[in-house]
This record gives sequence, structure tokens and C-alpha cells, in this order.
Amino acid sequence: MVFIEYRKISICNSGEKPMAETKNINLIIRDARLDELDEVSQLLKNSYQQYEKYLPSEAWQAYIEDIMDVRSRLAEADLIVAELDRKLAGAVTLYIKVSSSQETGWPEGWAGIRLLAVRPKFRGLGIGRALMEECLRRCRQSGISTVGLHTTELMDVARRMYERMGFVRVPEFDFRPEPDTVVMAYRLDL
Repeated sequence: MVFIEYRKISICNSGEKPMAETKNINLIIRDARLDELDEVSQLLKNSYQQYEKYLPSEAWQAYIEDIMDVRSRLAEADLIVAELDRKLAGAVTLYIKVSSSQETGWPEGWAGIRLLAVRPKFRGLGIGRALMEECLRRCRQSGISTVGLHTTELMDVARRMYERMGFVRVPEFDFRPEPDTVVMAYRLDL
């Protein structure tokens, strides 16, 4: 059985790009429904497509296939989506109990956040931040005291947001999928 929690929130434009006017938006943050997994998969692909040019084609193909395989993560992670005007605007994967998963590479007792994505046309509205705040809320509710995530230099907008939220570097958890690529580890103590 899939439990779907709906949280309707109003957020103020807090994106990186200056906008002519600040406007409030009504956003629903909830677990993804089984009938929309293909749409979430496509949202992830579209959101990460901008990084294709930075990876060799074989590496990119493996990466995008992993990103889009949302079904394989459902047994051990929460797939959280943001809905704006009845359209999926963003998604994130939260591993509350990483001890049961090798997916995230974090120590036992940590939670892991992976694959934060906002549909390109909805960027700059604070949706990524709202998804992250929901992950942190769920971690606190579950008694998790440390959250980890990985990112890269290329993902500069997201990385700056994580740092503003209080995430700090933990290089001992970095990894290198390619010789010239460092995937940087960050942690937040709740």
C-alpha cells in the first residue's frame, strides 16, 4: 500500500535568478503516485539533460538510465514530488534508513538525499528548496540526526542552495565515477 501525504505550502520566489516581481505560489509536496512514475522519470531526465555534454557518452548513458529508474528505488526510499498547478514541477529521492541501502554510501543512521530535480520551466521559484525542506522535515520526524547528499561543481545552483541550508563538505565520502569527476559529499546535522 502506498501512503501519500499532501502538504500544501505557499512559498515566495527565492530562486537564484532575479525576477521582475515576487509572487506567492501554492505548491503541493507529496509522495509520488504509482501512476505517475513514468512522468517522474521523464522529469528527472529533462532536469539533468543539461549535464550530458560534460560526460563521455557511455558514462552519460549509464547515469541517465540510473536516474530514470525510479521504480527500483521505491522499496527503500521515498520518492517525493512537488506539484504546481496540477503539474509535476520537481522531485527528490529520500533514503531515511540508509543502513538497508548501499545506494547512498552513507554511514548507518544517516539519511541520504538523492536526485533533486526541478523541471526547467519551474526553476527559480523555490521548489528545490521546498523539496529539500520536506526531506529534512521527514528526517527530523523519523529521529534522523544526520543527512548526506552528493553533488558536483557543475551543479552550482543546487550546491549553493545546500550550503545556504547549512550543509557542509565531508570529503571523506567523495567518490570519482570518472577520473576527472569528483562527486562531492555534504552533510547536515539536524
